Amino acid sequence: QSSIKTTIARYKTVKQQLFQNPYRYKDENGNWQRIAKTLEWLWKPVFFSRPQVDLVRNRDYSFVGSGQVLSINTLGKRTKCTFEGKHFAEYLDGSYDLGTAKLVELKGLWYLHIPVTKIVEDFQKETVRHVVGIDRGLRFLTVSYDEQGKTEFVSGRKVATQRHKFQEVRKQLQSKGTKSAKRKLKAISGRENRWMSDVNHQISKTLIEKYGKDTLFVLEDLTGVSFEESHLSKTAKQNYDLRSWAFYQLEQFLTYKAHENRSEVLKVSAKYTSQRCPQCGTIHKENRDHHKHLYRCQCGYRSNDDRIGAMNIQLLGTMWISGDNNPRYERITTALE
Repeated sequence: QSSIKTTIARYKTVKQQLFQNPYRYKDENGNWQRIAKTLEWLWKPVFFSRPQVDLVRNRDYSFVGSGQVLSINTLGKRTKCTFEGKHFAEYLDGSYDLGTAKLVELKGLWYLHIPVTKIVEDFQKETVRHVVGIDRGLRFLTVSYDEQGKTEFVSGRKVATQRHKFQEVRKQLQSKGTKSAKRKLKAISGRENRWMSDVNHQISKTLIEKYGKDTLFVLEDLTGVSFEESHLSKTAKQNYDLRSWAFYQLEQFLTYKAHENRSEVLKVSAKYTSQRCPQCGTIHKENRDHHKHLYRCQCGYRSNDDRIGAMNIQLLGTMWISGDNNPRYERITTALE
């Protein structure tokens, strides 16, 4: 039964990941089209390579000795062992509920993953103190803009450089094709994923700590959005960066951290957020210069193009707070156009 539940849960996760990354192609007219991916797109079934088992709280595992010792039920008898875990004591203070744990083996070491739940205060529109628009990208990982007009840029240069290094090492190992090279490839993949997860944790944590409780963080709904447009270089390095940047993971991290802090994450339509002038409201694709990363409007307003996106996203969040349940921008075509 444990194996069945674990397999079902894994397929649900994979299904959501596929949905977030639909297949996109250009039709005969040069327009982008997309096809939603389902589980049928998988080339092979989900495979579990490491030994693992689910343990039910208080039946299969428990904590004894003031939480310093872990007692685990085995086929023979219960086994008591010590464990390493920073800041774990706070989860045993009674405010958290510990769920069914998963015991996993990796390189001769055993890890116990325990899901925890905690009742937190609900987010309320009426008590919102901050509305923060966040534009995500490659040149800048995030550009945030708040209701006071303050903008903050998080550069993506170091991340791009590091990921390119991972890719170069991966290419060298793939060219060898030996068993040793394949083992190293797997190790590098895990190390890269952990490193990228840490980056996303740092970004989301910084945003939460900066604005505190009662904050609405507004993100573009990037489902099906591709960054491989005609104005971008088609080099292998850039394509790798575009495919591998974990936008969805950052969104997940920010969401659960916001919920812990009586805040919320709102996803809004990405349409025209990079083309609309935040001063006069006109929408023109030509106003954005991708090469100079500059937005210039005929009304005279100009700014960094990523900042423009964050400003427009922030305004959509303000509209949602004011009662518009589906805020979005629409381009009005005049007779002259």
